[in-house]
Formats: sequence, structure tokens, C-alpha cells
Amino acid sequence: MASPDWFITLVLSCVSIGVGVGGFSTLASGLIMSATASSLEMEAEALLHTGWWSWHSNDTSKRCEWRGISCNEAGSITLIDLYFSGSTGNIPPQIGALSSLEYLNLSYNSLTGELPQSLGKLPRLKHLILSLNSFEGSIPYTLGNLTNLKQLDLSHNHITGDIPPTLGGLMNLEILSFTSNQISGLIPSSLSNLSRFNRLYLDSNLLEGPLPQEIGDCRTLQELSLSNNHINGSIPFEIFFCPRTLNLSHNFIHGQIPLQYGNRPYERVLDISHNNLTGMIPESLWLSSMVDLSYNSLEGPIPNRLIELFGPDSFRGNKHLCGNVKGFPQCSTTSIKVKIVVPIVGVLALLALGFLLWLRCTPKYRTAEPNVTKNGDFFSIWNFDGRIAFQDIIEATNDFDIRYCIGTGGYGSVYRARLLSGKIVALKKLHRREAEVPAFDRSFKNEAKMLSEIRHKNIVKLHGFCLHNRCMFLIYEYMPRGSLFSVFMDDTEAMEMDWIKRVKVIKDTACDLSYLHHDCLPPIVHRDISSNNILLNSNFEARVSDFGTARLLDPDSSNQTMLVGTYGYVAPGTVSKLWLAYTMVVTEKCDVYSFGVLALEILMGKHPGELLASLSTLSSNNIMLSDILDPRLSLPSDRRVAKDIVFAATIAFACLRSNPKFRPTMKRVSQEFPFRKER
Repeated sequence: MASPDWFITLVLSCVSIGVGVGGFSTLASGLIMSATASSLEMEAEALLHTGWWSWHSNDTSKRCEWRGISCNEAGSITLIDLYFSGSTGNIPPQIGALSSLEYLNLSYNSLTGELPQSLGKLPRLKHLILSLNSFEGSIPYTLGNLTNLKQLDLSHNHITGDIPPTLGGLMNLEILSFTSNQISGLIPSSLSNLSRFNRLYLDSNLLEGPLPQEIGDCRTLQELSLSNNHINGSIPFEIFFCPRTLNLSHNFIHGQIPLQYGNRPYERVLDISHNNLTGMIPESLWLSSMVDLSYNSLEGPIPNRLIELFGPDSFRGNKHLCGNVKGFPQCSTTSIKVKIVVPIVGVLALLALGFLLWLRCTPKYRTAEPNVTKNGDFFSIWNFDGRIAFQDIIEATNDFDIRYCIGTGGYGSVYRARLLSGKIVALKKLHRREAEVPAFDRSFKNEAKMLSEIRHKNIVKLHGFCLHNRCMFLIYEYMPRGSLFSVFMDDTEAMEMDWIKRVKVIKDTACDLSYLHHDCLPPIVHRDISSNNILLNSNFEARVSDFGTARLLDPDSSNQTMLVGTYGYVAPGTVSKLWLAYTMVVTEKCDVYSFGVLALEILMGKHPGELLASLSTLSSNNIMLSDILDPRLSLPSDRRVAKDIVFAATIAFACLRSNPKFRPTMKRVSQEFPFRKER
């Protein structure tokens, strides 16, 4: 049934959006040097050639007010941030005219074509982020001219060709990511020249040849990922001791693991599975936080301690390994004596004795009795050992078999598990332990305890957690319909979620955030409100989930932290003046903005990226609310329901105000909804 005229004629321009930016004075002044004016004209022309701001026609006089653009006092462009903006087309050669540009982020769009050599004409550029597009062609060798560059991210494109050796001249480069492309050839040894290098991601490409020994000289390197390539030869001795995270899996590497590997003062992650490695397994690997040596040609006994820590799956696929564990043959005492050299035995014995004494003197590693409670409904684990519950989970998921996996995110994979009691729970297994944080065990347990004490009907219940030497997981209430995002991806389920249900989800989410912000002490900021983190039960009732990035607000601190969240939901105002370092100021207004995006997504049935991008052009132009609602549902014929939708849209746009001070609190939003309902 068609909606009454009064509803169709409601327009968004009537909503107090408040997303406009301040005016910018025109640069047409006789006091400005002609050379500067010419430079600014070239910048303006470059913007027009991109087509990314086509709705502004040819009027570039207020380009510093355009979405995703920042300028310096002289009016020259210093920042372009169009991630997840729906941009199409290519990067024109004229981009090289932006000589003051320091930050360029075009990630998560539909851009195509080759990368222009003129990118190398941006002398002040510090961050070049072009990931998650469809770029083709080779990497411009002129990028080696960007001597101020700190981050270069071309991951998840269709780039081919070699890695230019000229990149070895980027002495300020800290992060280099070419993940998931079709890059071939050798890894240039010139990368070892990068004295500030700390992260190198070249996984999922077509790289070949041996690993350059010089890379082991990068003493600042923290993460090195070269998995899923065609790399052969042996692993240089130095590389084993350089990065804390080393992933060389799925290659053609041979040779042995140094017996001294693992004798480091910090935990490490090592994945060299699916290669052709030979030799014996060093027992010193027990100091690592994660090890995967599966599917190689290793031989000899598997140290019992390693089996206990990492499980048998980390060693499967090695035909000549033996040990006291199911799936491996028993070790022969005679063959062991023949194969083990006496000096090596002496060294290992001394190391084992030293570690034993250290363990006895270190309270952190003393064995504690697991505190495990069980009943017919759930179990909770508040101790890092948790052997009993851990075994239950192994059996319920068949050792985290992929058949039980119902979703994967940035922090972990979610599994559906039926316990012995018949209770179905959701298990979120974290991808890996945060080895870089010394007090992570303590903070993990404290956070889990804090979340377990949250008592709100619309926040997904945390039943418990397990912090185990092999892996960590959180045990949550199971939500049959999955995430709101997955519901909107299914037309049948999206149509089943009618307007009444959608408004209720918006209202319930507002109540959840109000509880976290105003009823918890100290207040809790979620920091990652998105449709992926709103779960639905069988009746389409919402639960807020995934507190992996949640933060307790400290009123005595600046609450500044690393930038987190999901593309398209992070408030542009959360990024501080230190945006080049990817920091953000954490307040509850971060969640308020994300809630506004989520509310629009619920009404539209899709992420409102295009609508948000066009807000700056609304001015006197009107967009009818009826035009942006999810077309899979008929417009509401019930006047009461229609009013609720209008109110939800009004609240959503109020939450999207550019100045956080003018965004409403979630307490006010949640209180307004019942008021509307009762009218």
C-alpha cells in the first residue's frame, strides 16, 4: 500500500544535519604571488581531472571545504582521505601537481587503471594508502623519490611486475604492504637499507627466488609476512632472529631451524608451515607464543612441552616426526641416540635446567588450579589454565574445524559449538596472542571479567573465556540470525525484518550504548559499532557484540589511543591533530557518530556511504526520505510507524554532526525513543 503524501514529502533538508564545514576565503587576491596562484590553479585542475568530486561541477573555489580534503593556511591541499567513499575511475597524472600533499588515502574503493609515475612528484607525502581497489600495472619506480614516506600500502589490488629496487631509498619508511597482488620477481636486497622499517607484508603474491640475507639486518623489523609465494632456498640465519612475527608459510623453503631459535627475552610468532624444511625441532621454541611447523620434512622427536603448548596440529604433515601423541609414531630410543649429537644434548640440558630454575622462581608461570564452574546452561573460566573446559571446546568444535566456523573478523574467527549439556554457544577464537604487550594476559582477563559483569538484555552475554597456552577464545551467547550485515545481504531475511523490527533494533542499540556510556563505572566506549557487530536472535532482537576494541574511559587522561574501528563508521572528528600517526581521541561521541551511520544503514538496508559523501552538497537541494529507504520494503502505511522512522532518521543525522560537541548523548537518544513510542 502506498504511503500517505505527508510522509513522502518529508525531506532530509528539514533535518538538522550540521555536517557543513566552515567557509573558506577565496584566494583571488592581488597580494598573492603569481607563482603561488599558478600552483593553486594546477591543484584545482588536478582535482577536476579525478572526477571524485563531480557534484561540485567546475567550481573549485571552495575545494578546501570538499569532503575528504584539508588545506594549509595558504590554501594548498595537504590531505585527501576518500576511503570507502565509492570513488571510481583512475588516478590521473595531474595528481603530481599536489606538491603539498602529505596524506593520500583512496582505499576501499573501485578505482582502476595503472598507478601514474607522477605519484613520485609528491615530495611531502608521508602516507600513501591505495589498498582494496582494482589497480593494475606495475609499481611506479618513481615512488623511490618520496623520501618522506612513512607508509606505503598497495595491498589487495591487481598489481604486477617487480618490486622496484628504488624503494630501498625510502629511509623514513616504516610500513610496506603489497599483500594480495600478482607481484613477481625477487625481493630486492635494497630493502635492508631501511633503518626505520618495522612491518613488511608481501604475502599472497608470485615472488620467487631465495630470501635476501640482508633483510636480517633490519633490526627494527617487527613483522615479516611472505606467505603464499614461490620463495625457495634456505632461510638466512639472521632472519630467524629479527622480526617478532615471522610468516613464511606456503613456499618452497628448505634447510633447518637454528637450534638457538627462541632464546629471546620476548614471545614470538613463527609460521613456516607448508615448506620443505628438514632437521630437528629446537625445544627452545617453547618461548614462542605461536608456532606452526606443519607439512614440512622435519624429523626426530617432538618435545613434549611443545605439544602441550601448541597442540599436535602444529606438527602434522611431517612424516619423520615421532612423539607420545596421537597421530605420530612412538620414538625409538636407539634411533634417537644415533641421531642426536652429544654436544647438542649437553647444550639443551643446560638450557632446560636454566629454564626450569627460572620457572620455579617466577610466580607468573607457576601452575594454578583452574577455576572452572559448570552447570546446565554455561561454564565460565577465570584462570589461564582451564584444561577441563579447553578439552570440552576441542571436542565440541572438532579442534576448531572449519566446518564449525560461522564467521571471521579482524580479531578472530567465530565458531558454533554444542556443549555436552546441549547448550549452543558462540566461540570467538582470537587469531593470535598480542606478544608485543607484556601485560596482555592480565589485561585480557581483566577485560573479560569486566564484560562478564555487564548486565543488559541487549548486550550479547559473555559466558566466559579461556586463556590457554595454545590459543585464546571467548564464549558468547549464540545468536541464530548472525550479524545485521549478513541479514541485509539476504533479500529474504531483509524483507522479513520489517519497519517495526528495524526501528526496534535502532532503539535497542541506543539503549545499549546509553548503558555503556552512562551506567557503567567507569564508562565504556565500544569504538567499533557497525552492522557486523550487531547480532540478531531468532526474533530479530539486537545484541551489541565484539568488545575487542572497547576502552574504559579514564577521566584523568587524554584518552588518546591508536585509531580503530570499521571503515565507514569512524567519525572524522575523532582523528586528532596527530592524524599522521594514526591516533584518535577516544570519547563516547565516537560511538554516537557510529550509531548515526548504523541507524541510517538500518533504514536504507545498506551502508549509507554515498549519502554521507553527498551531504556537503545538500544545502538548498532536498532529498526525500522516502527515496533513500530500503526499496525491498513498502513505505509504511501506518502513521505511527512512519513517525518512528522519521524520528529515527532525525536522530541519525543529529548524531552525524561534524562537531562532536553538538552530537546528542546516547542517554538523550535512548530517552527520546520511548517518548515517541508513547505518543
